[in-house]
Amino acid sequence: MTDHRIALLSSGHQEFVTGMVDLAVRGLPPGYAGGEFAFTRRGRQAADGTWTAVPEGRSVRYSAIVALGVATLEEERQRAALAGDSLLDLVGHLVKRLPEVTGHGDAALICWAAAQAGHSDVDLALSRLAELDTRPQTYTVEAAWALAALVAAGVTDGRAERARERLLGGLAGNRLYPHALGKGPLVPRYRAHVGCFADQVYPLQALARLHAATGDAEALHAAERVARRICRVQGPHGEWWWHYDARTGAVVEGYPVYSVHQLAMAPMALLDLADVGGAAHVAEISKGLDWMIERPAFVLDDLALTWRKEARADPRKLVRGLRAAATGVHRGLRLGVLDRVYPPRAVDRECRPYELGWLLYAWLSTGAAG
Repeated sequence: MTDHRIALLSSGHQEFVTGMVDLAVRGLPPGYAGGEFAFTRRGRQAADGTWTAVPEGRSVRYSAIVALGVATLEEERQRAALAGDSLLDLVGHLVKRLPEVTGHGDAALICWAAAQAGHSDVDLALSRLAELDTRPQTYTVEAAWALAALVAAGVTDGRAERARERLLGGLAGNRLYPHALGKGPLVPRYRAHVGCFADQVYPLQALARLHAATGDAEALHAAERVARRICRVQGPHGEWWWHYDARTGAVVEGYPVYSVHQLAMAPMALLDLADVGGAAHVAEISKGLDWMIERPAFVLDDLALTWRKEARADPRKLVRGLRAAATGVHRGLRLGVLDRVYPPRAVDRECRPYELGWLLYAWLSTGAAG
């Protein structure tokens, strides 16, 4: 039986996504060791042109996202994805790490994963989240994860209300979300008006889930507003662009284009919205998948991974900095000459485990209303 989200697609897209789900299950174990996932699997090319992928580092954040994705699988496939461990083994390891976790976003993801997995220490995770959620300014992504975690844990008290108000307030006077919410030093002034794709997707998802849990009409309206805008400016080949002017909703800088956005994050958020009565945006989701299908070299079946992104040959990130500054001075000023000087020809040959975790969550989740 085809999962209900995959069933929304054409037969060709269904086949592609089903194959990518299988790839994700196979691709997770090589980056898993000691109850935690590597930060990345980095591509290494041999003299004969063949590629390998070497695990590097460790990441609590990415491990928590993988836990959310693996929670959508039946137990046998959970253990296959976790090299024989259970979902509760992974979540239990993350919960034990909470006393040393200092990031608000990391704590939120662990809390969300614990609630999703039905772990007995959800209250401990909620307590640590509250301890770390005290700053007057926070990154938009982390604020969204905090709200999603509280919704998943069934919290309806003042903590949830504060998280809701913070996220809804971020759209006040804006068409999209900036990179940080509240007043503070997290973002330089010249780019305070800029928000990335992740800054749109995670609030959209959290607000859809809030509406599913509480019937919050204002949250649904805000989620639909963000969805319409990112779909309206989607690239001609299905690209989900990277940087936006939060004030106007216009694209500031399109590149890099990330595989995880095309395969997982955009479908995940838009389908969560559809599950609670919003527009499905299946055409835009399908166009995003087409971007990947048209780049078969981005999918390495033998290594069970996808290359991370297509980017400009601009290691100092000069283009995005200049365009952020230019649009800060004059809305709509994009310095088009930079497209010719720095064309998007570079491929980032690494794969981070959260990319595979969100892929599972996007397509196998029962949805925000589930």
